[in-house]
Amino acid sequence: QGLYLTRNTEQPSYLASLLDCLWARIIAAILWPLHVLAKKLVYQKIHSAIGISKAGINGGGSLPMHLDKFFEAIGVTVQNGYGLTESSPVVACRRPYCNVIGSVGHPIQHTEFKVVDSETGEVLPPGTRGIVKVRGPQVMKGYYKNPLATKQALDEDGWLDTGDIGWIAPHHLAGRSRRCGGVIVLEGRAKDTIVLSSGENVEPLEIEEAAMRSSLIQQIVVDQRRLAAIIVPNKDEVLQAAKVSSIIDPDAVDLGRDKMTGLLYEELSKWTSECSFQVGPILLVDEPFTIDSGLMTPTMKIRRDQVVAKYKEEIANLYK
Repeated sequence: QGLYLTRNTEQPSYLASLLDCLWARIIAAILWPLHVLAKKLVYQKIHSAIGISKAGINGGGSLPMHLDKFFEAIGVTVQNGYGLTESSPVVACRRPYCNVIGSVGHPIQHTEFKVVDSETGEVLPPGTRGIVKVRGPQVMKGYYKNPLATKQALDEDGWLDTGDIGWIAPHHLAGRSRRCGGVIVLEGRAKDTIVLSSGENVEPLEIEEAAMRSSLIQQIVVDQRRLAAIIVPNKDEVLQAAKVSSIIDPDAVDLGRDKMTGLLYEELSKWTSECSFQVGPILLVDEPFTIDSGLMTPTMKIRRDQVVAKYKEEIANLYK
């Protein structure tokens, strides 16, 4: 349908596009009976369990890709939107006629986006990752009685620094990505970027989202300095996995700390194998991150800096 995301700016040939389309239709025809069967036997049960059967809305920011693909597979159209409090709050959203998974959609009317280099401020071409900036009538004029914060967030031309890292999909005239031109893709927060001693940048969100696909992991934060992982495990799931793997006796009611750490490290390595970087040692914590403990925001986002500060000594001990 021309809704495939790519950062490649090279225009595909019409012949290659035609072959891609033909191959996609063949695969779709082969899988169609299986999809119909799954719809009757599986998808309806999932729809009933989640209370959604046709469509849903996700707001605030990017939806993890594995969730986006899951909802698409079960026939639920998710319209993802993006915005900030400072932009009152919506600046982009996915339309029903151009619902590109993995993105937050096109800018809404009268709204402009650009992606700039974090160091030079130079505007980057489509497909290049950088700091996302937005301008439009919904963007605030400034913070109340805080000119310093206003100056840091807004430039003289009214561009708001969102603090998000992302890129704008390039325009293609043909092929699987022909309708994606101009959609916004978010990949993390600039303040969360980890700079390794080699000078390479790591986006912890990529690792965390991959790890969260595991049923054994309830919550995870990747330390910004050394790529250690702070994990709140799903203890019941971990215990069951240990029994299935014959790590412990089937009648056992507990799993030692060392064995749990080892099992979770293997699980983490498996789910993050396709990420750009792998995490180092892991720290298991018993208490979940909650709003009451100050480790999550009211919008259920983990306060990364607060989590790392709370377990500062334990993290340091991992490297002794």
